[in-house]
Amino acid sequence: MAASEQVEVELKFDVDPGHVAPDLRALPGVVSATAPETFSLDATYFDTENLDLAGNRITMRRRTGGTDQGWHLKRPTDIPGTRRELHVGFDEAPADGDVPEALVTPVLALTRCRPLTPVAVISTTRTVTRLLGVDDEPLAELAEDLVTTQSLLPGGHSQQWAEWEFELLSGGTGKLLKAADKVLRAGGGRSSSSASKLARAIGSTPTVHKPRLSKRPTALELVITDIAMHRNSLIAYDPLVREDAEDAVHQMRVSCRRLRSVLSGYPTVLDAERTAHIGAELKLLARILGDARDSEVQLELDQFLLRGENASPELLAALAGAETRTHDRAIRAAHAAMSSKRYFTLLDSVDALLASPPPGPDAELPATDVVDKAIAKSRKHIRKAQAELAGLTEGSDEWQEQLHTIRKRAKRLRYSIDATEPLNKKKYRAIGAVAKKIQSALGDHNDIRINRAQLATIVEDGKLSAADMFIVGRLDARLEAASDRAVAEYRKAAKDL
Repeated sequence: MAASEQVEVELKFDVDPGHVAPDLRALPGVVSATAPETFSLDATYFDTENLDLAGNRITMRRRTGGTDQGWHLKRPTDIPGTRRELHVGFDEAPADGDVPEALVTPVLALTRCRPLTPVAVISTTRTVTRLLGVDDEPLAELAEDLVTTQSLLPGGHSQQWAEWEFELLSGGTGKLLKAADKVLRAGGGRSSSSASKLARAIGSTPTVHKPRLSKRPTALELVITDIAMHRNSLIAYDPLVREDAEDAVHQMRVSCRRLRSVLSGYPTVLDAERTAHIGAELKLLARILGDARDSEVQLELDQFLLRGENASPELLAALAGAETRTHDRAIRAAHAAMSSKRYFTLLDSVDALLASPPPGPDAELPATDVVDKAIAKSRKHIRKAQAELAGLTEGSDEWQEQLHTIRKRAKRLRYSIDATEPLNKKKYRAIGAVAKKIQSALGDHNDIRINRAQLATIVEDGKLSAADMFIVGRLDARLEAASDRAVAEYRKAAKDL
């Protein structure tokens, strides 16, 4: 289904009904304005029973009338005053049909298995004036709206008000926006009392809980703050993974691992028995995402190695072609998992944990005491693994696996220290920097080991020409040298742990 997306940059003002907007033709860059044109817009807004969309400042609607009638999904961005708008026309998704999949998929991590139903109807009489620049370039649009709403929620009521919306178009600039804000306020506009028409129509809505630490936080406060942060990160990357955006799989996987590391790294802060199932499900989700991420890493490594090489189509197919197919299968598997009831149940469980955290025996201890204990324990585990490594033959399978164990333990330490960031303690950051160096070096070593094994398999097949075999040999030598450098970097970093 075809869907178009744009970023909205707009100002909103409350005004008295019938108040005439000021003339904006004197704004910087404006050469002329179109004659005012009036439209009748009728919109039905959709949400879950829990108002999961409205609570996250998201609106989903079906609107008739105007120049962009159709289905719309509006989501906030990281930039104040802007929103992403996804639009599907009625030619793609009929007005009398269900909400189109193109609008549902980006918010599945919020709506999950809950049905979308109408929550409000809003009718708007809109008078639009477009501001034009040189050569009639569209700069901005002023909409003078008279709004009538009816909430469809239990106990809902009707309202009517007037507002102005000033939206930048393709040729508009921040300078124009700033000047318009000044002129419209001087002309009778007041700061909008609500973020959107829907928010005003249905009243207060539940919002994402963002816990804050007290001056002397308890261990439970710290853990819940971190869980909330990583939960929100996971939700944010979910739609990006669904559209296979660059680096999205990696970032969502990291969010899963960090969520799990908070639970496993501080097991006495929350009731371990009541949170064990969340940790197990996060581990599974991270593994599924990991399959897609690992294939991405191998693809990038293959492409880097083959750059500048006169490789035959057969060698390209053996390396990049096979890895591309592996990646495509892994992405499909990840998408299937992320559309399953099991995944949505996991997200519900994390939300329930945040809403009512089950305290463990150390919940009320000072956060720094519990952090110090967890870091000391994690460092001890790494040192034990390093001592075992020293007794193994370098380069053996057992030695390689032990390096992998050290990498995983360093990663666990790093994530545990990342959880202390709200405490703003320099001593924790220093240890975390060392753990990151160890993890990064051994991660590179492990990726190279996998890639060299892939090259060995290609050689064993015996299907390549002598010229390609020579290239494979050169690639393997480069990988071997890179592996040696990674191990050297690990050993250098390990001295500071």
